[in-house]
Amino acid sequence: MINLGNNHLVWGLIGGLGLFLFGMRTMSDALQKVAGDRMRKILATLTKNRFVGTFVGLAVAAIIQSSSATTVMVVGFVNAGLLSLVQAIGVVLGANIGTTVTAQLISLDIAEFALPAVGVGAFIALFSRDRHKSYWGEILFGFGLLFLGLEILKQGFNPLKHSEEIRQIFALVGDYHLLGVLIGALLTIIIQSSVATIGITIAMATSGIISFEASVALILGENIGTTITANFAAIGGNLAARRTAFCHFLFNVIGVAYMLVLFPSLLKLVSLITPGDADAVISTQTQADLLGGLIGDKPFIARHIANAHTLFNVLNTLVFLPAVGGLARFSTLVIRGEERTHKLQVKYIDHRVLNTPPIAMGQVRKEVDRMAHTCLQMLQETNIFIESGDLKRIKKLETYEELVNLLHKEITNFLVVLSQKSVAEGTSREIATLMHVVNDLERVGGHCEHLWELGQRKIESNINFSEIGLNELAEISGQTESFLAYVVNGLEDQDAHMGADAMIYEEEIAALEKTLRDNHIDRLNTGECAVKPGMIYIDMLHNYQKISDHSYNVADILSETAG
Repeated sequence: MINLGNNHLVWGLIGGLGLFLFGMRTMSDALQKVAGDRMRKILATLTKNRFVGTFVGLAVAAIIQSSSATTVMVVGFVNAGLLSLVQAIGVVLGANIGTTVTAQLISLDIAEFALPAVGVGAFIALFSRDRHKSYWGEILFGFGLLFLGLEILKQGFNPLKHSEEIRQIFALVGDYHLLGVLIGALLTIIIQSSVATIGITIAMATSGIISFEASVALILGENIGTTITANFAAIGGNLAARRTAFCHFLFNVIGVAYMLVLFPSLLKLVSLITPGDADAVISTQTQADLLGGLIGDKPFIARHIANAHTLFNVLNTLVFLPAVGGLARFSTLVIRGEERTHKLQVKYIDHRVLNTPPIAMGQVRKEVDRMAHTCLQMLQETNIFIESGDLKRIKKLETYEELVNLLHKEITNFLVVLSQKSVAEGTSREIATLMHVVNDLERVGGHCEHLWELGQRKIESNINFSEIGLNELAEISGQTESFLAYVVNGLEDQDAHMGADAMIYEEEIAALEKTLRDNHIDRLNTGECAVKPGMIYIDMLHNYQKISDHSYNVADILSETAG
């Protein structure tokens, strides 16, 4: 018996809800660690097919145990331009179904396994030497805490069962369904967790405080309240992100509206597919009394509530899935404007996805690939400028340099914050790897800047290189560009075996730089070249070799990490 004293209700609610949420978060984090690569593969299947998108949303929400988190993540993808509005609507519809897995889970009458799950899960998580097994221990631990918290919630509500005033208040929710919807929505907005609202609803219902009819009204309200999180997340986002969040709000509100009209039919349908009478009361004590209080006063109502939640979202998805195009067009009429794109900003990373580390890693990889391609474009443009002497290209080169610096700063900051989250060991190693990669890429950009500044000084000082010098410079610049292109493509393809070829590239360029430098010194000694042009020429050779060195560093660390 857990004795909560005179403040049984208050501490039962606070403590039970705290354990419930912490258990859910622990289980969700561990599930993400176990299924991280699978989640990335699932998201990679996103296509313009709305049905595929719906299944993707369902799968991701089922894994991370939150439709709100999935929708916030989708808003981030739309903001990054990775998803179209139509695709995003399909994913969000699927997420609404996926999150009902949580309600189905907590409706199971397996409270007697809560404490064993906590004990066994904690033992595995703390003492297992196998990292993967320890994640499963965390899942089991979170699972146990979730049900333990739910049982304490039920105990907290036990004193209210004997209050006629409380019964009359909640009877109003059963009589006035719209009131129940408003309470459910408000509660979800305050707690910022639809799962917690469902848990509280099931706890009150199984304790006999509220009827099945009132429970369904609260659940319908929860489906509206959970959309508010995504709309908050969309504030500051682009037009497509705001339209996605609005569509989520719109089809849930419309769905709740027609379900209120068809409310008696919904209840009958749920009762038809769910065994037992939802409001049947059984006062028999069970073995779970060891946790305190009468457990399962209404033994069938939890399953009815979970099925009502699932049924609403499945029916709503079937109604709106064929109409996502029209819904997208309607959102553009409501939220007007034209999107303005800026090159000098991050495109893929978004702090909204930080709470889902596997997805965040997928996004940061895309941003690193973008930074690498920008460095390659910058080197190509630098080589063209040095060969042509066209000063009009300087502005474009300055833009490249500004973008590389911005991406270096933003990616680094993102990785630092991500490293402070609960991440798998492999993810932690990858974060460290990407830190090194972006630092080397930033140095590549810096040496490109030095090169075109040298080229600019050469033009402004009216300095000319000899024909031999120009040919030699073209040779090393071409080889360096080819090497960087090889590394950038390998980074994008996650080629773990490019280390050996990269070493050959690097050694050849280093040998070439030494040969060209010696040739130039010979020309200086014979008077074929002047000192001032020679200084610029030697500095250019040095910068090309440095670009080669940093390119090799990227290839080498990727090979080491994979090994």
